[in-house]
Amino acid sequence: MTRVDFYILQQGGRQAALNYACRLAEKAFLKGHRCYICVDEPDMTTVDELLWQFRADSFVPHALAGQDDAHIAIGTEHHTGEHCDVMINLTTAVPSTFSRFKRLAEIVSQDEPWLSASRGRYSHYRQAGYPLHNHPIAAG
Repeated sequence: MTRVDFYILQQGGRQAALNYACRLAEKAFLKGHRCYICVDEPDMTTVDELLWQFRADSFVPHALAGQDDAHIAIGTEHHTGEHCDVMINLTTAVPSTFSRFKRLAEIVSQDEPWLSASRGRYSHYRQAGYPLHNHPIAAG
């Protein structure tokens, strides 16, 4: 069963969530995982660019879903990230394919509509019986 981790940002809005997703993707890559970052279509280019820029001393090999067999793929829920074991969800919805991943990371920012949507996803996973883990993330 998929392990669901909620990373609750104590401060910051949507941009902070995108930046934290890059940190999680880098950490997953360094631990040998293959990661799928699930985004809404308009965020694909933004996340792609952030992965190149979020840290000057970091290289995180990534590609848009379907373009390459990179360790980190960025795409919408309509792609499956078939070779990945970790999904990072940056959408307001429960991704339809999340249960085929070993782990799902949900990043909670403090602005609306993201905060309300995160609460809804939490309830969905809890009612479905998925193991939930909360990680408060301090600013910085």
